[in-house]
Amino acid sequence: MVEKNGNLSINSENIFPIIKKWMYSDHDIFVRELISNGCDAITKLKKLDMMGEYHVPEDNKFQIQVIADPEKKTLKFIDNGLGMDADEVEEYINQIAFSGATDFLAKYKDKTNEDQIIGHFGLGFYSAFMVAEEVHIDTLSYKKDAQPVHWECDGGTEFSMKEGSRTEVGTEITLFLNEDCYEFSNEYRVREVIEKYCSFMPIEIFLSKEGAEQEYETIEENELLDTDTVTETIQVEAKMEEKENEDGTKEMVEVSPAKKQYKIHKRPRPLNDIHPLWAKHPNECTEEEYKEFYRNVFRDYKEPLFWIHLNMDYPFNLKGILYFPKINTKYDSIEGMIKLYNNQVFIADNIKEVIPEFLMLLKGVIDCPDLPLNVSRSALQNDGFVKKIADYITKKVADKLSGMCKTERETYEKYWDDISPFIKFGCLKDDKFCEKITDYILFKNLDGKYFALPDALKVNDEIEKKDAEAAEDADNSEEKVEVVNADGTDAKEADNMDTEEKEPEKRTIFYVTDEVQQGQYIRMFKEQGLDAFILDHDIDTPFIQQLESKNEKIKFQRIDTDLTGEFKEETNQEEMKEIVDSLTEIFRKALKNDKLDVKVEKLKNVDVSSMVTLSEESRRMQDMMKMYNMYGMDSSMFSGSETLVLNANHALVKYILENRDSEYVPMMCEQLYDLAMISHKPLQPEEMSKFIKRSNEIMMLLAK
Repeated sequence: MVEKNGNLSINSENIFPIIKKWMYSDHDIFVRELISNGCDAITKLKKLDMMGEYHVPEDNKFQIQVIADPEKKTLKFIDNGLGMDADEVEEYINQIAFSGATDFLAKYKDKTNEDQIIGHFGLGFYSAFMVAEEVHIDTLSYKKDAQPVHWECDGGTEFSMKEGSRTEVGTEITLFLNEDCYEFSNEYRVREVIEKYCSFMPIEIFLSKEGAEQEYETIEENELLDTDTVTETIQVEAKMEEKENEDGTKEMVEVSPAKKQYKIHKRPRPLNDIHPLWAKHPNECTEEEYKEFYRNVFRDYKEPLFWIHLNMDYPFNLKGILYFPKINTKYDSIEGMIKLYNNQVFIADNIKEVIPEFLMLLKGVIDCPDLPLNVSRSALQNDGFVKKIADYITKKVADKLSGMCKTERETYEKYWDDISPFIKFGCLKDDKFCEKITDYILFKNLDGKYFALPDALKVNDEIEKKDAEAAEDADNSEEKVEVVNADGTDAKEADNMDTEEKEPEKRTIFYVTDEVQQGQYIRMFKEQGLDAFILDHDIDTPFIQQLESKNEKIKFQRIDTDLTGEFKEETNQEEMKEIVDSLTEIFRKALKNDKLDVKVEKLKNVDVSSMVTLSEESRRMQDMMKMYNMYGMDSSMFSGSETLVLNANHALVKYILENRDSEYVPMMCEQLYDLAMISHKPLQPEEMSKFIKRSNEIMMLLAK
């Protein structure tokens, strides 16, 4: 061939600075690009062999060789693919951004499958100049009578091309590394990058160090291959052990026969798995294979709960495996990772255009050859096709969960506490997912039993029924008192009028957020045969608000928000008004809080002296602020919004009412208030110190 020097055909001025600094976010990605190009070249040659346009020798083993040379500061990428002739080098290399895969597909579009070609040879090759000050190409085309070509460029727009010396079909690319990129001549650094980007590429990848000493390994005779280089034959003697017979005599017996072993040149091991688990049909995969794949890919040695194997061919090609890991109890500690591949080539982690945000809590791999990548393969074009992929993934996850709830209810319940944060987050972030999964959201009651939302409503019907019966009994009581409003109208009539105008009452679902803190209320519920559900995760507050917004006929209420009628005795309103006024005055004076909200009830449980209730709205605002670390606003906005509930049936409350002038009453009021607060929320450090000191004083009084 005629030697040639010239200028690269570049449509964009100063493209090399752009390539070096902006085309790829991570400089190590050049390894992926050059190995991908080698895979392309081999895949194309395989296709030509299948179509009868080229004959691959029987002893040929397709592979990519990567050779690091720390002495010369070079890195080589060698493939035995279809290679290039001078015209192709001119076309694919000298004219930047021309895609060799595009041209190949145009020529063989009726004979091959587009999905099998990775194909971005143009700019992908030039990623080498991000780390190299000079690049050489030595290539020999598969075509008959083709001449080898040598091409080199120092990173400017000038190149030189002449006849080369390569004798085998394929391409060898040599990178002479920049001073600040010498790290890539280190074998271990290159191994790290290959494992990051190329662990599942479809062609075997081998890494070696230039000039490294020959390594050896010892194998058994039955493991010896014709291709092994044997350097030594080792005769292993039979292993004998002394054995005692039943009659007490001893003899030597053979426990391992004599055998031969062979010392051979250490076999090269590919760094990648060319048949990843996701590429197989789900019926071909075992449970242990799924778990082993999970351990290897994510370095997580805790077993996943379960997984979903995605396998779709139409209307787009998508395969993958999504794992549900064991999720921590705190919302802000949930971290997942979805690795995105294109024809087994790693693209990036957690690309939000393809993977719905709530799925980022999972771990998994997704391989979609149809993804519309840009020139660097590092990002996606945000179009309708990508949205269809995201919608499909969402649907498959929802189908898996709903199917498990229907057919494997026991298993679904076993996993629920771990997967509920993920499902609830999904409902908050994705309306379609929420629609599909709402009826399969479980609620755990106080006895540890699980109910789906429709069943949870039935459980709480019993509470409403008992409340209605209590209200009816109160209306029929002979001791009822007529109450007249300030305008002279009958209060009951006004209430009836308001009821007619109001919308139907919402069905209430009672819940608990802390079984220890709200233990007193739980005991009262259980004593009356009532039930509630445990919602103790940070995400539950926004989640139940969303459920309420989408289901107007239901409302959630924490069990310490108010006392239902089932807990109270029937009372004479006029008599209770006097008690309320007296106790309110006493407690406000003792606690030096003239705005304290006091409520007095005759509770059936005489052991309960005092309680604190907080409106559902106020409590949710507090929870939301805690979730977003807005603690400063918590105390200033909601301080004093709690209601102190006193039990008129309790001996201490009766004593305070009957002995309001006693010197001990202020101390008793403070103690009852703090006891109520402790069952509501933790006391502040200063409040706790006063409570402990006061408790000691009370015990000293008893000791006198």
